[in-house]
Amino acid sequence: MGSHKSLIELDPVDLFNTDRHALGPENPAHNVEIDPYFIDIFEVTHGAYMGFVKATNAKKPRFWDDPNFNKNNQPVVGISWKEAQSYCKWKGGRLPTEAEWEKASRGKRSVSYPWGNEMPDSTKLNFNEELQKTAPIGSYESGKSDYGIHDLSGNVAEWTYDWHLAEFYVFSSKKNPVGPEKGHYKVIRGGNWRNNLESINMTYRNATVPSIRSNSLGFRCAQSTGLTPPDKYPNPH
Repeated sequence: MGSHKSLIELDPVDLFNTDRHALGPENPAHNVEIDPYFIDIFEVTHGAYMGFVKATNAKKPRFWDDPNFNKNNQPVVGISWKEAQSYCKWKGGRLPTEAEWEKASRGKRSVSYPWGNEMPDSTKLNFNEELQKTAPIGSYESGKSDYGIHDLSGNVAEWTYDWHLAEFYVFSSKKNPVGPEKGHYKVIRGGNWRNNLESINMTYRNATVPSIRSNSLGFRCAQSTGLTPPDKYPNPH
């Protein structure tokens, strides 16, 4: 998990830097083991989320009436972290941990992007504002990961379960790592339709306040297989 830079290659000063991006922030590379899990092949769509809104009287997405983002087959955007987690819970799951998200993207190889090491282009993902909006889910067959997961790079960045800590990779558990118990920012992964080359790299970590409702941020759900204790992922505050 993470970049290829090892712990001994890091600048020790960065470990105590208050800048949350001081460590890269995907350093150092480290091995983790995670229990089997399920994860959505596609990002949650606007149409699916509106079904949740109608069934539960939940708040509508921020961009629900914007024609650039409200097609039924587009990924839902304008959703806060708590709203995304509530949807996943309604579906019998939860948001994926950062480690689960990266495993779905990495597959079994050491690669830079979900599809491999080939440079990104418009046949593999939606990025760099080429479309000026989100693309329908599954639009980039050649950009899927080894596990057949679509849009893990570009289109919309995705909420993960974890609170963000810049130096978390230094202290991360080797088994089923989950971020700190509390924090100010939630980890988001995968880059989005507006991002440049750097931000769509498979290991790139970003973070934002959990209350934000952006037109470039969506989510997908995960589910434990039953081998993981039911209280492993309590609903964090």
